[in-house]
Amino acid sequence: MEMARIGVTGLAVMGRNLARNLARHGHSVALHNRTSARTKALVEEFGGEGTFIPADTPEAFVAALERPRRLVIMVKAGGPTDAVIDEFAPLLDPGDMIVDGGNANFTDTRRREAALRERGIHFVGTGISGGEEGALHGPSIMPGGSAESYTALGPLLEDIAAKVDGTPCCTHVGPDGAGHFVKMVHNGIEYADMQLIAESYDLLRHAAGLAPAEIAEVFRTWNTGRLESYLIEITAEVLAHTDVATGRPFVDVVLDQAEQKGTGRWTVQTALDLGVPVSGIAEAVFARSVSGHAGLREAAQNLPGPARGPVAGSGLADAVEKALYASKIVAYAQGFHQIQAGSAEYGWDIDLGAMAAIWRGGCIIRARFLDRIRAAYQADPETPTLLTDAHFTEALGDAQDAWREVVGTAARLGIPVPGFSTALAYYDSLRADRLPAALTQAQRDYFGAHTYRRVDRDGSFHTLWGGDRTEVTG
Repeated sequence: MEMARIGVTGLAVMGRNLARNLARHGHSVALHNRTSARTKALVEEFGGEGTFIPADTPEAFVAALERPRRLVIMVKAGGPTDAVIDEFAPLLDPGDMIVDGGNANFTDTRRREAALRERGIHFVGTGISGGEEGALHGPSIMPGGSAESYTALGPLLEDIAAKVDGTPCCTHVGPDGAGHFVKMVHNGIEYADMQLIAESYDLLRHAAGLAPAEIAEVFRTWNTGRLESYLIEITAEVLAHTDVATGRPFVDVVLDQAEQKGTGRWTVQTALDLGVPVSGIAEAVFARSVSGHAGLREAAQNLPGPARGPVAGSGLADAVEKALYASKIVAYAQGFHQIQAGSAEYGWDIDLGAMAAIWRGGCIIRARFLDRIRAAYQADPETPTLLTDAHFTEALGDAQDAWREVVGTAARLGIPVPGFSTALAYYDSLRADRLPAALTQAQRDYFGAHTYRRVDRDGSFHTLWGGDRTEVTG
């Protein structure tokens, strides 16, 4: 019987397309699904694309895999993933591997990797970005797990990954949950990027007075310059689209309540645990949350605010472009800071430049300026923030006047720009010589005796606020 080099269980859209991608690259693929109808349908429709070996049972699926067995799980994160692992792990031998290609929480991946390691089974938590089209034509792939597992699995993943300048958008990220951690932060950056683009559209529409089709042309122009990216590209396509049923701009018939699947929220929660400020990502998550509270927004419709109307002059689009680029730099800087902190916390030794490199193709946030981020970390792997890289410092300096103008214009017209404004606040916080946190610490000492440190000598101190206000060591 012909043996498969790799197997995929879970044949919904992502799993099906990943299996097809593998087969198209000449790899024999064992197929399994909880309901065998999906397996049969894939073979009937796409069997000519390569070698598929369908299996109706877990036992037959495992028996069809060459050793070391490489079994890819493409099912819903959480309980369903645990159920599939519990079903297949007893059928595997030491040295075999289970690859989780879903959007798992990295803490679950760490737990699963430790449990399976005790049984001699490699568990490879793998972030896969690019959606269903990426899965089929070449995604960005972020595998974690042991170095040994990557030796056996890596060549297959690199083969099917997107390529930029001949380089696969895939690399071994680090041990246990590193791959899913990086994918989580990728998605958090994606939230921020999308929010900034949405705010740019809102400003061009309600401050500059442009129609959606006109804004589409602005985005197409931006996509020929430093903002060139997948998200800018598709934004132009969406804004240029006309709804067939009504003849109205498509963007006007879509309900303005954005949904989310959890990875952005996990990014913010994890950042709080790590003590890393990812305010841009957090505002993007909260912006989606605000949009979804329809009852709250309806109740607030009569709140007073300024009159809206197009601003005089024709330079707003250029100012918005600068504000968007500057805010985008901040969002990515915050995301890479979080990866840096997570790597240090969990001992992953993640190569930040390599992460920028594998995000250049295949993934949702692929963009021209990721090359600049890669170059920044190649020049200084220990750089504390991308904002201090010479290239980005110059860009931020060039953009800051326009950035402030855009945020001020939005505030004056009552147009919400939480992404732009929080990015600017973060930038100003980092560059401030002294922050009002000194007052916060003094307040904490007053009401809770939490102590404080001084600028002129070492140690911690407490003022006897309820007494004679003398200072004692903490």
